[in-house]
Amino acid sequence: MQDFQPFLAPAKINLFLHIVGQRADGYHLLQTVFRLLDFYDTIYLKPTADKLIKRVNDVAGVPESQDLCIRAAKLLQQHTACNQGVEMFVKKNIPMGGGLGGGSSDAATVLLALNHLWQLNLSRSELLNLGLQLGADVPFFIYGSNAWAEGIGEQLQSISLHEAYYVVLTPNVHVSTAQVFTNKQLTRNAIPKTMSGFSRAPNLSMAKLSTENSVVGNIHAEFTNHLEKGVCNEYPAVAACLTWLKQFGDARMSGSGASVFLEVANEKIANDICNQKPKEVLGVSVFGFVAKGLNQHPLIGLLV
Repeated sequence: MQDFQPFLAPAKINLFLHIVGQRADGYHLLQTVFRLLDFYDTIYLKPTADKLIKRVNDVAGVPESQDLCIRAAKLLQQHTACNQGVEMFVKKNIPMGGGLGGGSSDAATVLLALNHLWQLNLSRSELLNLGLQLGADVPFFIYGSNAWAEGIGEQLQSISLHEAYYVVLTPNVHVSTAQVFTNKQLTRNAIPKTMSGFSRAPNLSMAKLSTENSVVGNIHAEFTNHLEKGVCNEYPAVAACLTWLKQFGDARMSGSGASVFLEVANEKIANDICNQKPKEVLGVSVFGFVAKGLNQHPLIGLLV
């Protein structure tokens, strides 16, 4: 890996997810709070003098031609008429297809890092527009901080969140996001909430394991995930993970699944819960980790 530079791509969770409408083009209008986690993929990059963009390692289930990292680099190169290229090594830790934003985060990290390495000097606004061409979640990771999001997820406002830790469980099932959003039972016209209402909502004690310092104040009973019920009905392993985690507090699903999470006040509580996690549910293996909520993206300093 000589001459390759590492750049972190953090995971995210959705503290809530409400569907408030649908556009004529089929995209759903939503409200959510994105929270960054200190659990990362790592993208290793080596700029080259030619215009070639290539990945030097295999990523299970992701052909190079479909890799958002490759697409992000090519989009940036084309947008700026850049004559440089790059070799990249993608180290995956974030479960794919788990509602944790791994692919989107990887793409955002490539845009941020190559804008710096190729000395292109694009503004954050320009990178946000490029990111949206790659996926609705990509702009959040370029934005750089926890955010209240609306529209299809691209309308972002910075939001202050309390320090918290999270237990995250991901059953090894592939949840079809398209199928989740086309579920006929999905509510698509929820009454919109406000960011101030979220900030003022009564705090919930998220962890029953310990009453000391367990109220952390980022998740509230009236702010739920509208996709959760449909996913749990279609994917019993997700429901089983959620049921297991709910014995310790008000667990939630992130995004369109399959990951579920519980917010707690400190690392000890989180580790105590995670250490008890089932290795599998309903014959499906379960991956789990503990992460601390971040206030800022680790690459926020690359943009002035």
